Amino acid sequence: MPPPDSRPVVLPRAFGVLACTLALVLAACTSDQPPPMQEAVVKVQPLATQSLALEQSLPGRTVAYMVSDVRPQVGGIIRRRLFTEGQQVKAGQVLYELDPRLYQAAHESAQGDLAKAEAAVLSARPKAERYRDLAEIDAVSRQDGDEAEAALRESQASVLAARAALRTAQINLDYTRVTAPIGGRIGTSTYTPGALVTANQDTALATIQQLDPIYVDVAQSSAQLLALRRQIDSGALKAVGGKAQVRIVLEDGSTYAHTGTLEMVGTSIDTGTGNVMLRAVVPNPDGLLLPGAYVRAMLPMAVNEQAILVPQGAVSRNTKGEATVKLVDAQGKVEERVVQTGDALKGQWVVTGGLKAGEQLIVEGASRVAAGQQVKTGQAAAPGQAE
Repeated sequence: MPPPDSRPVVLPRAFGVLACTLALVLAACTSDQPPPMQEAVVKVQPLATQSLALEQSLPGRTVAYMVSDVRPQVGGIIRRRLFTEGQQVKAGQVLYELDPRLYQAAHESAQGDLAKAEAAVLSARPKAERYRDLAEIDAVSRQDGDEAEAALRESQASVLAARAALRTAQINLDYTRVTAPIGGRIGTSTYTPGALVTANQDTALATIQQLDPIYVDVAQSSAQLLALRRQIDSGALKAVGGKAQVRIVLEDGSTYAHTGTLEMVGTSIDTGTGNVMLRAVVPNPDGLLLPGAYVRAMLPMAVNEQAILVPQGAVSRNTKGEATVKLVDAQGKVEERVVQTGDALKGQWVVTGGLKAGEQLIVEGASRVAAGQQVKTGQAAAPGQAE
């Protein structure tokens, strides 16, 4: 018989790879603990309270400080217009000249009537004085003396009436020069030289508006005003003393250069809108603000002495739409908490509820950690303080 094959047995290569893999799996299964996980590192910011002036942004419209329609007080033909449309005029400046000839004649006639009445007094006074003396010695009858005295007083009354008529004629003559009742910017003229105007007509010759300073009328809802007063009464907020300063934001979003003051808070609520009217006075030396412009008024309504501000990036929303933040507790674990936010201020939210001073807010790395996870903390850069 042939001798048995003495060559070594060669196993397939795949079988060798499978054996190695099985050995590694068995080694892993015999391990008592999983490999240690590295703790996440987040940056935190300690929360602190600060004094914050609470501002309300309210829509408003600009209104001229004073408005006056220029109307004639006597009738006549316009001879000249003495102003440039759209320019500044001063109070008392002559704007129009009417034909004065009829009123000049009436003035001269009144002067003549006064002179005539004064002459009658000169004639009646000596006669009254003589009759008064003669009546004392019974040289004339008492009736003649009384008639002489009455004639004198009638002449004196005629003088008073003539003087009043002369003053009236002078006033009407002065009214032929139509003057500006107030100073300000004058609009377009509705009449030209040669036009006939009448006293106290409905159509104004022109309109003057005083624009420096200028009013800004804003509306605040009665609900907002009530909530503010309740917070002030409870001591949560401190009322702003004196006249509040008002900043104006223009239609293009820029801030107006001049600051106004809140002068009046309405005493009633509009039944149609439910708003209370507030009025501010704003300097307007350059005439940039024109009546009827839409603006927003920033009014400091109160002061919050315990305000907490957090960066907007540290606030997120949960599936319910609630604002949430992540904190690190005393044991170094992550805590997720729902908070209440108010106004936004320079990249920060004003938190009105859910946080307190001294807590550690995660401002960097919050998206990489979950609630209950153990983390290491690092100090974040100090945030800018609210003005």
